Amino acid sequence: MKVIITGSTGMVGKAVLLECIESSNVDSILVINRRSINIDHPKLKEIIHKDFLDIDSIKENLKGYDACFYCMGISSVGLNEEKYTEITYSMTESFVKVLFELNPDMVFNFVSGTGTDSSENGKVMWARVKGKTENMVFKQGFKDAYAFRPGFILPEKGVRSRTRLYNFFYIITRPFFPLLRKSKFITLSSFVGLAMINSVLYPQELKILENPDINNLAKHNM
Repeated sequence: MKVIITGSTGMVGKAVLLECIESSNVDSILVINRRSINIDHPKLKEIIHKDFLDIDSIKENLKGYDACFYCMGISSVGLNEEKYTEITYSMTESFVKVLFELNPDMVFNFVSGTGTDSSENGKVMWARVKGKTENMVFKQGFKDAYAFRPGFILPEKGVRSRTRLYNFFYIITRPFFPLLRKSKFITLSSFVGLAMINSVLYPQELKILENPDINNLAKHNM
């Protein structure tokens, strides 16, 4: 399969990228980021693109793909609703519309988060915006689409969060990682990537995936 990945400079996106590089089911990977990931691999092509509200300028590079793993995101800390909506909803919508025009038969996976509000009417700002974005993706009409809502993720293979507070938390909890790995409510960074790949290979009825669902899909056909 040929896949597009956004946000591969972040923890989730890089984890997904590493699993795609290792997977024999993935033949070609296009990463689109605002800064370089500095990884060279025969499967990999990188486009540096600063303005995700304007996708038309790179449109010709996006044809012929089987899946998009949209991992780009940002913390809502310090952002008002207008700015967070622009980054989370409007940028995703711009990307979704162009990809659907070019590849309506692709699988589109959007990385959201546990606690996302599908009703769009809750009190928590980020959850409303994420829910609105999920709903937009589902309504677009792709062959298939999933909302990944990971909660606590144990980082592997050198991936790191871009949020300092999260990295500090990972450092102090690292001695407990072997115990945490046994919980179905905690997932691994590699499992997120494997589940993304398996969502394309093995279509699922469940379209909103929390940590236990991500773990089950990652282990599918193992």
